[in-house]
Amino acid sequence: MNHKCKMCGGVLTPAGKEKIITCAYCGTKQTLPCPDSERIAGLYEKADGYRRNLEFDKALALYEEILNEDSTDAECYWLALLCEFGIEYVEETAGAKRIPTINRMQPVSVFDNANYKAALQYADEEQAAIYKAEAEEINGIQKGILEISEKEEPFDIFICYKETDEQGRRTLDSVLATDIYELLTKEDYKVFFSRVTLDDKIGVAYEPYIYAALQSAKIMIAVGTKEEHFNAIWVRNEWSRYLAMIKSGAKKVLIPAYKDMDPYELPEEFAHLQAINLGELGFQQDMLRGIRKIFNDLSTEEERALGGGLMEQMYAGMKARDWSIVNECADSIIKAKPQCMEARVCRKLALMGIFEGKDMEIWNLPGTEDNLLEKIQSGDKQYLDSLNTRLNHILPENVETVYAEAVDAYHQAQSEVDYMNCKQKFLPLKNYKDSAQYMQGIQNKLDQSENRRKRERYNEHFKLAQSDNPRDLKRAIAFFESVPGYLDADSKAEACRARLVVVEQLADRKEKELEKKKTKEFLMSKSGSALITIIIFAFGFVIYFILMLLDMSGLINIF
Repeated sequence: MNHKCKMCGGVLTPAGKEKIITCAYCGTKQTLPCPDSERIAGLYEKADGYRRNLEFDKALALYEEILNEDSTDAECYWLALLCEFGIEYVEETAGAKRIPTINRMQPVSVFDNANYKAALQYADEEQAAIYKAEAEEINGIQKGILEISEKEEPFDIFICYKETDEQGRRTLDSVLATDIYELLTKEDYKVFFSRVTLDDKIGVAYEPYIYAALQSAKIMIAVGTKEEHFNAIWVRNEWSRYLAMIKSGAKKVLIPAYKDMDPYELPEEFAHLQAINLGELGFQQDMLRGIRKIFNDLSTEEERALGGGLMEQMYAGMKARDWSIVNECADSIIKAKPQCMEARVCRKLALMGIFEGKDMEIWNLPGTEDNLLEKIQSGDKQYLDSLNTRLNHILPENVETVYAEAVDAYHQAQSEVDYMNCKQKFLPLKNYKDSAQYMQGIQNKLDQSENRRKRERYNEHFKLAQSDNPRDLKRAIAFFESVPGYLDADSKAEACRARLVVVEQLADRKEKELEKKKTKEFLMSKSGSALITIIIFAFGFVIYFILMLLDMSGLINIF
């Protein structure tokens, strides 16, 4: 059976029933399904086509069908996870490795995902290693999305629609959605409408902002004029995720809004929902009346939650420093009223173990406030927003995840570099839980490494201290002086200095004797040369004198 690369779509041709293969086109090492029958192989192939076309719900349904027959198929669990997160692999740069992008952000970490855990449970060692590596990448992207989305202001209503048709022209759906957006904003509702809301987000990933809006919006209005528009990939991606939140218990409402089509052409998932015909006279009034009723019902639920003493219990927990009570109450309040800044601030303070005054100094908060709780209870929006921003810079919303990663890094650390990286993970946690104790443990490990390295350097320079080479002695002195009080470094430095004086004196004496010897040899060589010159000159003079005598006697005629 041939397969397609998850990343680039290239054809993969395994030799047999291999579970691991490397793509010849993009070079990515990846896992493969091993279907036991032609029927399962056909389901895999069809699901792969849906997943590659970003029709994740359709693909997920087929993977679930496969798992109904074989609940131990690790690869099928992994592919189901990719669909849950809407993973699409794109090129970071031309020809480079494909990297995952998330199109369906999930509130639960990929490491806590049921499909991921099942994939690891039934995978062999090599498969599991690949799943873990890819999950790490997805987790990093997930954190980035959460970091952006947590900073976004909540929305009341989310408008879901198809902006352009296959030719890139604006759809009638977009025009109708614009009218609804203007109608609702005039009523002071905060509305997510991609045409307007994402207008200043050109060049960045939209998913963090879409995810934040889906999470906060109490109502979604799905607008469409054709069956295929409701089922368009990105439109379905939004309303199916919203429906999934409703099924999981979220207090949200989805309102289908259609025009120029039969209501029976709406997606079958909308069959139980009350739809609005945008072609009917007075639909605006009907829509507004329905939305007001929904928000009134939700407000009543909020009032029940907040009026049930949760706020009072939360503040009492703050005074008693019973952080578990504060967290429990704050979580319940935020679930009922996500925009309640008092609960959000108290939850952060509880995570950091802060009541007021000196507690705040530990976290280097600007200034100390002895009346902190009173200010929070006052409900001053400007003050609460400012304090929340300050707390966000100190301790992230996902502090438990950060803490868990830091602890895991500590237990896996082996080298000094590992402990240095681990220290960086714990630094922002300060006194959160037992982070201070972990930091002390890390520092002890680093101190041991430093002492071991210092001892090795000490032994090295101890040997240099025995040398007769002035340069070695000077290096030893410099080291011993750099570690005053360490072992006998002070006395060693003094001994090296004394030895250096002696060595330099000996060296100076040897140098002078050598110079003297060279001078003597030079003089001797000069005097020898002069003597030879004199001898030659004298010998020449004698010969000349003899010849002169012979000439005078007439024996020879020189001239």
